[in-house]
Amino acid sequence: MERSEGKEASSSPADPQFGPPNGSAGPQFGCLASSLVELIETATREFERDREVAKASLVTVSSILRSELKRSSQAQGGTSGALAGWQMLRVRSFIERNLHRNIGVRELSAIAQRSPAHFTRSFKKTFGESPHAYVVRIRLQKACHRMATTSASLAEIALALGFSDQAHFCRLFRQTFRQSPSSWRRLCERQEIDGARVETPDGRPRSGPG
Repeated sequence: MERSEGKEASSSPADPQFGPPNGSAGPQFGCLASSLVELIETATREFERDREVAKASLVTVSSILRSELKRSSQAQGGTSGALAGWQMLRVRSFIERNLHRNIGVRELSAIAQRSPAHFTRSFKKTFGESPHAYVVRIRLQKACHRMATTSASLAEIALALGFSDQAHFCRLFRQTFRQSPSSWRRLCERQEIDGARVETPDGRPRSGPG
């Protein structure tokens, strides 16, 4: 009887907190570890050339590790919690690759292999904001980088990063940063000429193009 129960338990789908259904924890851990190593190597390589890229890589590593620690602690207490590390990596990667188009919760939840409702709750526990708010924030950050490092027009930047049009981009930018994209871009250009440290509208240092 004990042997039968053990066999049944070993053949059941994996806990979604530790890996995707029908997958083992080993491969998921290997994928997670490999991704963390890659992020750390990127931060090391880009530290002198583009510190914003290096910082983003380290922030991602830190966020993933915090999520894993939190998830592990909650799992021991028998409660569901934040997204697992492998889910964070897949969702982040998908968003980064698809900023040019509409990104829906159903699509993201399928990548994380959770129901839309479960995914939305877990995402907010992990990132502290809704999937939609996160995507908008990343788009605005990318837009700031492009405005500061390229000569692309606001309309071109808006369409390249998934905003409906320039007006939509400008409205969200102003709502978030209390200034227009054009005003911030002019300020950025003046700071570059004066040799001052360039910052994004939320006050974070922005490195120049590598």
